[in-house]
Amino acid sequence: MSGPSDQVEGTMRAAVYRGAQTVQVERVQTPPIGPGEILIRVASCGICHTDLKKIEHDLLPPPRIYGHETAGVVAAVGDGVTKYVPGDRVCVFHHIPCQDCFYCRRRAYAQCETYKKVGVTAGFEPAGGGFAEYVRVMDWIVERGVEKIPDGMSFEKATFVEPVNTCLKGLEKCALDDEESVVVLGQGPIGLLFTMLLAHKPGATVYATDIMPLRLEKSMRLGAREAFDASSFDLGRELRARTNGRGADVAIVAASAPGIVEQAVAATRPGGRVMLFAQTSPQESFTLDGAGVGKGERMIFGSYSASVELQRQSAETVWREDFPVEELISHRLPLAELQRGMELARRPSEGSLKILVCPQEGSDRD
Repeated sequence: MSGPSDQVEGTMRAAVYRGAQTVQVERVQTPPIGPGEILIRVASCGICHTDLKKIEHDLLPPPRIYGHETAGVVAAVGDGVTKYVPGDRVCVFHHIPCQDCFYCRRRAYAQCETYKKVGVTAGFEPAGGGFAEYVRVMDWIVERGVEKIPDGMSFEKATFVEPVNTCLKGLEKCALDDEESVVVLGQGPIGLLFTMLLAHKPGATVYATDIMPLRLEKSMRLGAREAFDASSFDLGRELRARTNGRGADVAIVAASAPGIVEQAVAATRPGGRVMLFAQTSPQESFTLDGAGVGKGERMIFGSYSASVELQRQSAETVWREDFPVEELISHRLPLAELQRGMELARRPSEGSLKILVCPQEGSDRD
């Protein structure tokens, strides 16, 4: 191939973070691609709370185009690309580790310096780029971070491959034994994914907490044995009553709220494990009883981002007919309504869950 195939030129619409918690839809240059790279026409991109925190707390300097739960169609391929051709339907991971450094050798991929380099961009400093009509995928991501979407599978469903990967990684770190009890605190989109994955794990008993009745009801439908209103139940007491006075073996903190980490620790048995999953901003802090951790021999640890080793498994999980991630989608919004979508995700109402942005809706392109 002598040059990029069907290179897309001109401008496109993108939601640009401009600092001071401001995101605005603008026309920007459609990113050109180089050798080994591909250009994806974005069909759907999920709104993730890690991006919301970066915007809300101005954690990274502007300008940037966020969005990393991305699915779409290959629009152009650069010199040397043989695995993909224009028209392929794909979803993409925006981080891939070097697999050769100190951290990679210990499977702590999210701490790898290469992993921390974002390899998908719609322009400016690479930041995922899915909140735009097109994204450029850099060569090291093309090589190992793109998954093809099977025929008949929706782009909307494919946006869940990356978040499911992060949940599978978290469960792997939990090292669940047979017949263990797990409580998932928070039944937003990520909490419900954990509940669904645990429901497919033989022997696991899953409990769920939230403060919204519809989310509690959905968690029961998707695999929780019981669901508790976190605002009105003593979670530790309830779980001890169901576990012969011990408490849960594992607690997964899948939401960020004052007191939720303390509640998770109190809900676990002595020797239990508490995984912090939603705590991704320096502004989030908590205070624990030292004896409850030390004397109680509890283990508290974190899990962040995806694992390259779980890419295929996460895709195959999402493609399964008995894994109904579509039930988590509450809103499908055009790019022009991204600000509304972010507000819904940041301050969810009773009827809001996973919010997807569809950048091609309202586009003036064919």
